[in-house]
Amino acid sequence: MEQEWNDFESAPILLTAAATDVGKRLDHFAAQATDLTRSALTKLIESGAVTVNGSSVTKNYRLREDDQVEIILPEPTPCEAIPQNIPLDIVYEDDDLIVVNKPVGMVVHPAAGNPDGTLVNALLYHCGTSLSGVGGVIRPGIVHRIDKDTSGLLVVAKNDDTHLALSAQLKGHHIRRTYCAIAIGNFKEDSGTIDAPIGRHPIDRKRMAVIRNSDLKSREAITHWQVLARGEADGQSFTLIRCELETGRTHQIRVHMSSIGHPLLGDPIYGGANTKFEARHKALIQGQCLHAKELTFTHPKANQTVCFSCPLPDHMEHIVGLIFGKVLS
Repeated sequence: MEQEWNDFESAPILLTAAATDVGKRLDHFAAQATDLTRSALTKLIESGAVTVNGSSVTKNYRLREDDQVEIILPEPTPCEAIPQNIPLDIVYEDDDLIVVNKPVGMVVHPAAGNPDGTLVNALLYHCGTSLSGVGGVIRPGIVHRIDKDTSGLLVVAKNDDTHLALSAQLKGHHIRRTYCAIAIGNFKEDSGTIDAPIGRHPIDRKRMAVIRNSDLKSREAITHWQVLARGEADGQSFTLIRCELETGRTHQIRVHMSSIGHPLLGDPIYGGANTKFEARHKALIQGQCLHAKELTFTHPKANQTVCFSCPLPDHMEHIVGLIFGKVLS
């Protein structure tokens, strides 16, 4: 889906001090540029896991322009996810797999800052031991992920054979994944393809970015898009689009749309937040307006093509009605 396994989680964090960072203390600078706390950074600096221009320094080091800061994170300590009685919107289920409609605000699996209350916790309660072990104790059954504030369809494997078969389909671009999104601005064309590699942002650890520099790690990313409707609200243009992923990189649709000047409405990371529409309808905006609407793949055991679809969540359907005067089924 929009977000697969993060290929960059174990890579060092690389930061470059800009002119505006000159004189900042190392721990303050690194805390602002990453999601790490100052206490965590202090420990990393003291252990030698943080270097400036290749040398160890203290947390009181004052930055100079173009200083190269490298942070090597320790391997995370795994903990076993526990079953929790959390309601699931089940679209389909059999002995081999389960397709769920994930709500906005739910994280797919436990991670730092989200130890429970995730989709995995809910699946463990619903499925018991009937989940594949390929993903380990933190990600049982999880073949792919979507962002916390992205809603929509996910397929989960109940056994290892199904998990491996689905993963092979995903890797081979044989799973069809279609999203509905609300982008800011008016697209000049009615359809198109964005073919631009995506990698971790070289300065802001929390973001991904289109990266064509061969010296930085990035991977091929291809998004096909089609205009469904154009509209205006609060003096600004918006476009309702259908996006089909050929690849599945972290934040792919969000990054690609932002890269062509059309960030998704409500996206606080890639430039789609703080619009006049959002200010007027704050209760409706729950992060980026992005929904994984359709999912098509070959059922590993039945060897038949299966297609699933789910409606927009209520808040996004309301937004579509306000801007475009229509409701998607």
